[in-house]
Amino acid sequence: MVLAQLGGSISRALQQMSNATIIDEKVLNECLNEITRALLQSDVQFKLVRDMTTNIKKIVNLDDLAAGHNKRRIIQQAVFNELCKILDPGKPAYAPKKGKPSVIMFVGLQGSGKTTTCTKYAYYHQKKGWKPALVCADTFRAGAFDQLKQNATKAKIPFYGSYMESDPVKIAVEGVERFKKESCDLIIVDTSGRHKQEASLFEEMRQVAEATKPDLVIFVMDSSIGQAAFDQAQAFKQSVAVGAVIITKMDGHAKGGGALSAVAATKSPVIFIGTGEHMDEFEVFDVKPFVSRLLGMGDWSGFMDKIHEVVPMDQQPELLQKLSEGNFTLRIMYEQFQNIMKMGPISQVFSMLPGFSAELMPQGQEKESQAKIKRYMTMMDSMTDDELDSSNPKLMTDSRIMRIARGAGRHVREVMDMLEEYKRLAKIWSKMKGLKIPKKGEMSALSRNMNAQHMSKVLPPQMLKQIGGMGGLQTLMKQMGNMGNMGSAKDMMISAAMNCFAIWPISQPTKLQHAFSSYLLPELQLNIMAEFEIQIEDACCLISKKYSDRFF
Repeated sequence: MVLAQLGGSISRALQQMSNATIIDEKVLNECLNEITRALLQSDVQFKLVRDMTTNIKKIVNLDDLAAGHNKRRIIQQAVFNELCKILDPGKPAYAPKKGKPSVIMFVGLQGSGKTTTCTKYAYYHQKKGWKPALVCADTFRAGAFDQLKQNATKAKIPFYGSYMESDPVKIAVEGVERFKKESCDLIIVDTSGRHKQEASLFEEMRQVAEATKPDLVIFVMDSSIGQAAFDQAQAFKQSVAVGAVIITKMDGHAKGGGALSAVAATKSPVIFIGTGEHMDEFEVFDVKPFVSRLLGMGDWSGFMDKIHEVVPMDQQPELLQKLSEGNFTLRIMYEQFQNIMKMGPISQVFSMLPGFSAELMPQGQEKESQAKIKRYMTMMDSMTDDELDSSNPKLMTDSRIMRIARGAGRHVREVMDMLEEYKRLAKIWSKMKGLKIPKKGEMSALSRNMNAQHMSKVLPPQMLKQIGGMGGLQTLMKQMGNMGNMGSAKDMMISAAMNCFAIWPISQPTKLQHAFSSYLLPELQLNIMAEFEIQIEDACCLISKKYSDRFF
């Protein structure tokens, strides 16, 4: 993921500060120096970096802080807020309304993925019930109309352009007028890519804007852009009224700091990010979850959205019942692999987990992981129903293994590796056997104690120690039991955790267990306790309120 290296460097700087015995001026300066170095190495503009560190020092005045204040938390929150400020100018973008025609004009540098982004933007709104249309006013680049035509046809979106007309202003006006008559409520105008040295193309862009009178001008920016990003983005802002930004190619491994500079130059909010080549790899941008993921703090709400997409609510009780029985079959593993493949790139899912980041998935390993999951699923496709539904490892005799290998076109060794992976996951699953899944709002003292015992077996020792041992875990269960519908939220957390135990089937089971502990108490540990400076008992109630719309 773009900016993963930057996020990892900042996280390590904050972690080193947290490990210090005493937080004084020297420790703070060392931390800020590391953050400054990381930002500059990632091509963030020097002035932005200087302003950010100056603001942090103003906020974190160690001499003025009372003895009872948590200095580490205040510094971490200051870094978080300043990064959010860079990406969020504090003003919302224009929001088009259904039924009312809105003209959206796309501008950007050459090669930024503007034409593809136009179609993604239209496709996203089409799925939401809008009636979008595309107009190709790019007469400068050869093949631009062909590309837009192909994308629009694939997405079943009406389009307009011309092979004969060379005047982009005339094409734009004709296209907008035509689609207004056809009652399209989102008319997207794609313009030629350009850079600030091309004065004629910038004049052309201004003429298109004056003729079509767009409700919103969106600046499309390549996330891999370097140190020239600030000047280029500023040139666009001075020529047309840029009102929003879309960052593309976020699935790459570029430094990405130039993207931060460009956003600051336009003083416009980021509204979407492109996370891949496919039409549906297009996400709404929310600055706080993004920065939270960047710093390894996770994005629990985004992760729950992913879980809702791949595991419908009506399937949750069945999964939880299997969990409480502790019977993990190959069919269950197959279903979990299916859910993982629906989630999208594994590195993106990892970046949503507290304590994880996309940097944990080295370049190339993500494709290897997904390829291995597909091979495992192919092998399981060659199994009988009895083999898939049995939890008895002895059923897999040598002759059955050879038959499965032949049917899947794989080596016997690969089938044995898959069965070893199954045994590992089954062992983790078995630790949850006997877990009592309460009805909504019901959790007796006995079931709380029993569940606490089961949870203590799964939680890593350091996590158990952090929440106060068995006593703290029982107190937490009691708080959840007193929250009415919070039982459902807890069930969702457990369900989410079990869905993702198989998320990295190649290696590192220890990290998966750490992830499980984060799923159970994500906001308690990081975001809510840090943001509101409260204790664990009060944090439970905040979770109930904050995510009630997602859980119930």
